[in-house]
Amino acid sequence: MPQWHDGLAARNLAEFATSSGGSHDRLLLDCDDGRRFTFAEFWALAGRLAFALKQSGATPGDRIAVQVDKSPEAIALFWACVRGGFIYLPLNTAYTASEVTYFVEDAEPAALITTPMRVNELAPVAARAKCKVVLSLDDEGGGSLVDAATSLIADHVSNWDDLAAILYTSGTTGRSKGAMLSHGNLASNALALVESWQFAAEDRLIHALPVYHTHGLFTATNTILFSGGAMFFRRRFDADDVMRLMPAATAMMGVPTFYTRLLHHAGLTRAATAHMRLFVSGSAPLLEETHRDFQLRTGHAILERYGMTETSMNTSNPYVGERRVGTVGMPLPHISVRVADPHAHTELPPESDGMIEVKGPNVFKGYWRNPAKTAEDMTADGWFITGDMGRISADGYVTISGRAKDLVITGGFNVYPKEIELVIDALPGVLESAAFGVAHPDFGEGVTAAVVAKPGTALDEAAILGHLKTQLAAFKCPKRILILPELPRNAMGKVQKAVLRERWKDLYRPV
Repeated sequence: MPQWHDGLAARNLAEFATSSGGSHDRLLLDCDDGRRFTFAEFWALAGRLAFALKQSGATPGDRIAVQVDKSPEAIALFWACVRGGFIYLPLNTAYTASEVTYFVEDAEPAALITTPMRVNELAPVAARAKCKVVLSLDDEGGGSLVDAATSLIADHVSNWDDLAAILYTSGTTGRSKGAMLSHGNLASNALALVESWQFAAEDRLIHALPVYHTHGLFTATNTILFSGGAMFFRRRFDADDVMRLMPAATAMMGVPTFYTRLLHHAGLTRAATAHMRLFVSGSAPLLEETHRDFQLRTGHAILERYGMTETSMNTSNPYVGERRVGTVGMPLPHISVRVADPHAHTELPPESDGMIEVKGPNVFKGYWRNPAKTAEDMTADGWFITGDMGRISADGYVTISGRAKDLVITGGFNVYPKEIELVIDALPGVLESAAFGVAHPDFGEGVTAAVVAKPGTALDEAAILGHLKTQLAAFKCPKRILILPELPRNAMGKVQKAVLRERWKDLYRPV
């Protein structure tokens, strides 16, 4: 592990967070519902929620599945798990009951926390997975979980190698995999970001990201908690609201969509952003034109970085120095990044194209109950095989050129085509389908599906989209359905998705 600041011999996230500000009366959260929390108040809230989980029957090492709307309590619930020795399992709020079923059956959580409106819908799902309890939490700080939070817990003593969270990540085949993240994985990454992005107690971060994803849950929140700064905590992104906050804020972390929407705001000027010191973008590729236009309007160069669910953040463009457009910068402190031969996994010279591999204290502990996949994605000498192709320049900047797999990243969320194809192929009249991603100005990539009809059958794009919306989370649904006479194939009969991506690369380009 890297050396902790001030020589602190912390054993886990809870001890480190407390030393960084958890017991102080400085402001931590300024919320859009008017509520404000100091570090001390937030830490006490986490302690009470941990008590409620313990009273419900959860014991150290148990998983706690969480599908709730964004709120201070939702963030505190992760820290409640840290304090109680439980393993936090966040689930996208867009997941349907059938999707949630897979996650709870795979992870076997002791408790499922959901919104009050979904308790009755998900209670049978939880019962089949043998959850001990289903509790509710709303975005205003109410629900049965909060009602049960009547006392403080005595912290469970975890260690750096103990699991703190399981985040499910998508692949191109099969079902989602649970990436196991330890206390040390998360702490080391937060420290690397505090150092690299020069966060301090004076910072005020605009936090408008979702909190069921590593970007908003860990990258943004832990950086502030570990630096002693504060957050303008927003339940959703609203350009007018963000512009009002900028004169009092110092930083914002967002996805490309945030920046494209700000560019459409008449108030985005150099004067309006004069108090800001840092704009960070991640979770999806930032178009060069967005980077260029934002800098022309504000004088700020957006800082792009590169991370994954399995590793948190790996690289970043420099805080001081050239933020090179089209790259994701250089490795963060204590993290090594190499480009290797995809088959031999031997390091390649600078400027060579190959597989991006990562090693460091940020790399996850493996996939939940899937040692075969864990072994497949790790080299014999301990490097994590990211599945991303790219190159490293002679002066150390990493460029991602594409993915070895057909994973689609849309709005910061991972979508694997196979799941979409299975739903489409089950429709009457469909012969076959191929889902893929192409550049989208708002989402980084737009999920798209090419569909071939059975002979003598007519298909309707709107009808297919309507059906998909009932079966899949909204972010997984294609933006367009392309009805084609056939899918492009190679000599071996394999569908050539690269051809589809190239043919339809301008599909979402503004006219």
